[in-house]
Amino acid sequence: MARVSDGRVQQLAANLAAFEARLMAACAAAERPRSEITVVAVTKTFPASDVAALVTLGVGDFGENRDGEARAKAAAIPGVRWHFVGRLQRNKCRSVATYADAVHSVDRIEVADALAHGAARAGRLVDVLVQASLDGDPARGGALPADIPGIAEACARAECLRLSGLMAVAPMDADPDAAFARLAEMAAALVADHPRADAISAGMSGDLEPAVRHGATHVRVGTALLGGRTPRGR
Repeated sequence: MARVSDGRVQQLAANLAAFEARLMAACAAAERPRSEITVVAVTKTFPASDVAALVTLGVGDFGENRDGEARAKAAAIPGVRWHFVGRLQRNKCRSVATYADAVHSVDRIEVADALAHGAARAGRLVDVLVQASLDGDPARGGALPADIPGIAEACARAECLRLSGLMAVAPMDADPDAAFARLAEMAAALVADHPRADAISAGMSGDLEPAVRHGATHVRVGTALLGGRTPRGR
């Protein structure tokens, strides 16, 4: 793994400090303690050296959306919590279950079943969140509201999965405040059936504030921490 330059560490430290100030302000406005929010640093396309640098700065949760890249980084940087946040295909579940501590994107029963099988083979317990669609667009992933209870039940009954809550991405060109308010309603319905599944993974660099306002417990942040995306293999 290439050593990260001192300049890059300083840049990441400045980005992290600015983001933390923004998050603290969002929490204060929502009258919520900062301790309720887990920041997942989404490091897709960035090198493992950036992950290592963020670890030295106190970041402990990292997200990836492609199996190959995620698997390599998880092997290179042990001792942190890895979140798979991308759309998950059934044929990738066995691999993802070997390194992901949490999967935020379970949107079909067959994915839940395949992930459970992979976790059992690996002898691991994986936290899972059901991805809810807020716009009904199948190309963006996510389960329709009517399908969430069945997917959640499939996750809850699997011995090697732990149903943790819901995840969603705000629709493009739509009001994220209204979208996350709807997600909060879905989350309340899920908790009514599964009291421990109270996590809400919502909010990214561009829509952090409304996500926190509507109860997000996990925010998935890339650009605000790492800067603009760079070509793979940087």
